[in-house]
Amino acid sequence: MAETRFPVARPLSPHLTVFRPLITMVMSIFHRITGAANYFGMALLAGWLMAAASGPNAFAAAQDIFGSLLGLLVLFGFSWSVIHHWLGGIRHLIWDSGVGFSKRARDGLAWATIIGSLTLTALFWAVVLLLR
Repeated sequence: MAETRFPVARPLSPHLTVFRPLITMVMSIFHRITGAANYFGMALLAGWLMAAASGPNAFAAAQDIFGSLLGLLVLFGFSWSVIHHWLGGIRHLIWDSGVGFSKRARDGLAWATIIGSLTLTALFWAVVLLLR
């Protein structure tokens, strides 16, 4: 067999340590994470609905769990996840229409998704807590 005495100079593959994280990179990661988190949140919602259908004792137990501090934090995170993923979907819908591809528009849509999801989640929970 032929042996090479000198290693072939090949370009290195880009890595996260090479690139400075861009807001659109971070939003892509968040969109994937929130999509996966929504699956688990829907399982919690299905469990709550099954408890409601099972009778008053099961529903009271589910309400105790979801009404605890940890349960409320999980519900807050789930609601943010749904809203953030929804706004990310709208961002992608805008791109699918063929607009918003300039750097300024991409970054603006990304920041609007972040600020909008936090604002809408806070408004949602303000209404929930006021009606409680």
